Amino acid sequence: MSISSEHKPLGKQVTGSLHTLSPIVELNVGGEMYTTTLSTLKKHPGSKLAEMFTGQPKLRRDSEGRFFIDRPGTYFKYILEYLRSNQVPTQCIQDVYKEALFYDIEPLIKQLEDSPQIFGELVARKQFLARVPNYSENIELMIRIARAEAVASRCSGVIVCVVRTEEDAARCQDALNSLDTDKKSVVKFGPWKAAPSISDLLDCIQMDVEAKGYKISFQPHVAEKGFRFKSHDFFYKFLFTWW
Repeated sequence: MSISSEHKPLGKQVTGSLHTLSPIVELNVGGEMYTTTLSTLKKHPGSKLAEMFTGQPKLRRDSEGRFFIDRPGTYFKYILEYLRSNQVPTQCIQDVYKEALFYDIEPLIKQLEDSPQIFGELVARKQFLARVPNYSENIELMIRIARAEAVASRCSGVIVCVVRTEEDAARCQDALNSLDTDKKSVVKFGPWKAAPSISDLLDCIQMDVEAKGYKISFQPHVAEKGFRFKSHDFFYKFLFTWW
């Protein structure tokens, strides 16, 4: 009598409706193992997470038959805790927010967006930077210039011109014409119409470059004698340190 296919463990099955499975579900999320219930995963029917476990199986399985989700497993415990007890996490807020967006758990997304960390980032900082023309493109340009100058060097310097008003932009252009450097290598930020200062923008630049894994610092750029304006009114030098 053959018993090969009829006695496979239930967790190893890869076909059939999820309604036939045990209410206990084993997960492998980015290498982290979790055990929960089907009802917990489907608590919010409109979410992507619930959709993964609705109807026909939509996920691959690992070698042990656990459902595999290719996401950071470290933060899934906070997602699971919220689904179990409605407890909003107070740690790793930014990372949990990214996962909540991926799994499309709308109630958790809204509650996290009310937290000081996310609110400050989305409503204050991001809205400010949206008013700075070509901000993201200029960050990438800074990095390209720094990397191009990194050959056989410990540090790379990138000159940045920061102007807050249209009047400053005109003065900056006059200053740039007399600046003793390659004008193409000067990255210009501004002008913008928002309350934050030049110092605030410089902090944002440093924060966003460091978020990409670079070690960076900045200081006012002092030009040579004979410069028509105080160079530190507009120009700053960002130093990328490679080793």
